[in-house]
Amino acid sequence: MTRRYSAWTLAKEGLRGHGGWQPAWRSPAPKPSYDAIVIGGGGHGLATAYYLAKNHGIRNVAVIEKAWLGGGNTGRNTTTIRSNYFYPESVALYDFALTLYESLGRELNYNIMFSQRGVLTVAHSEGEMEIAARTVNAMQINGTDAELLTPAQAFDKAPLLNRSPGARYPVFGAVWQGRAGVARHDAVAWGYARAADGFGVDIVQDCEVTDFLVENGRCTGVETTRGTIRAGTVGLAVAGHSSVLAAKAGFRLPIQSYSLQAMVSEPVKPCLDTVVLYMGTGTYLFQSDKGEIVVGGGLDRVPSYAQRGNPPMQRTVLSGMLEMFPSFGQLKMLRQWAGNVDVVPDSSPLIGPSPLPGLYLNCGWGTGGFKSIPAGGWLLAHLMATGSHHAISRPFDLDRFATGRLVDEAAGSGIAH
Repeated sequence: MTRRYSAWTLAKEGLRGHGGWQPAWRSPAPKPSYDAIVIGGGGHGLATAYYLAKNHGIRNVAVIEKAWLGGGNTGRNTTTIRSNYFYPESVALYDFALTLYESLGRELNYNIMFSQRGVLTVAHSEGEMEIAARTVNAMQINGTDAELLTPAQAFDKAPLLNRSPGARYPVFGAVWQGRAGVARHDAVAWGYARAADGFGVDIVQDCEVTDFLVENGRCTGVETTRGTIRAGTVGLAVAGHSSVLAAKAGFRLPIQSYSLQAMVSEPVKPCLDTVVLYMGTGTYLFQSDKGEIVVGGGLDRVPSYAQRGNPPMQRTVLSGMLEMFPSFGQLKMLRQWAGNVDVVPDSSPLIGPSPLPGLYLNCGWGTGGFKSIPAGGWLLAHLMATGSHHAISRPFDLDRFATGRLVDEAAGSGIAH
């Protein structure tokens, strides 16, 4: 059962400086060795540790994070969860994640604030409506929910959409996925962290990996700023910094890291109860539970590991928002940030063994990292525990670049916009 606190208990804790709460997870010093090490203390890394313990009974596990838990992309995204992709391999992957999200709060006994408010992807021409129809057909054939909406139905979902006859991007219709939605990014990380800690997993923060131990051609651990740590198997889940860690391990990945713009407005009264994305601009937005308008879109095409916005790109994103919702013209923007997105040439993730035996990859999610956390953790845990692919992860192996069996989801991922 979830523990509930009275108003008096909360007030009392505030008066004494919140000193009476019990930590949700431990902060232990690293041990000399573990059965498994997961590099990266974000959503994917924490989920991997949790599923190693829960699904495979491997509990002598360490999650190693160079900074603080959830301080990377997990805390720097726009929290949208959807599976409206085109290819069957992608739908299987992202719908698996969405299905796990649907019961995750109950499983972790933690309120991740998952709100299935739907995603409305708006088309602006006859050509885009043809693509939208193909996408809906593909999604339905692949077994996930999708509807093709008329302009009137799209306006019913988001009444404040731009209806002007002179709109640069008129509404011709939309793709609707009702099971999609948003969740609280911090809560997802915290829920997985507490649950993993409950299984005995060590979450080691402020511990940067500086090198990899390689013995007899196999990865057997890592060198860190807190000493040498050995392991039977090692997983890498560090999102935009995957190429940096791969270089330390002695190989290159087909990844380029960019900054994805995001920002949030002052809170306003409820006016938007779904997620809206415009095909023409790539801008997407929704209203948070606090009333803020959360806005994202627009890759800054200068390779970077920066976690800050760029004014020209912010202007591009905001102009897209005003084209969608002219009534938001007087909104005051309160905060802006950027996340490091690790883009692969076919805009699909890399899940599988690395060129260094004993080291497994979970990276290349681009703009799809948050929505895929449960699936990414489940699949990396399976790889680390068994040494072989789960059926869902097999199409995303690094070897697809040698065989030519690419899964090109640039349009579905939103990266192309």
